[in-house]
Amino acid sequence: MQAKAIAKNVRITARKARLVARNVKGMPVENALNVLKFTPKKAANIIYQVMRSALANAEDQLAGVDIDAMMVKDVIVNEGPTWKRFMPRSQGRANNIMKRTSHITVILSE
Repeated sequence: MQAKAIAKNVRITARKARLVARNVKGMPVENALNVLKFTPKKAANIIYQVMRSALANAEDQLAGVDIDAMMVKDVIVNEGPTWKRFMPRSQGRANNIMKRTSHITVILSE
């Protein structure tokens, strides 16, 4: 039995979010939520919210599943669309600013 939740177009780079996602993969859900709650990174709060959503999906959709026995099977962080902006520079030039987004998927299993 698996439960899944996806957050799309989250305004954080995939590279930074993968650092946090790697820490909770394979943990029991209760331990993973505690680790995320006390991790001082922006991505930790986002992954925490997605994991809570996946847990709610498991409780709602999967009948007879033991929520306390759930494990974090996988946390997938893919790149989303990039917002392209320009910053004016001297002598009429312009520099690119890439505002990157990501898609975060959390898969829980028993």
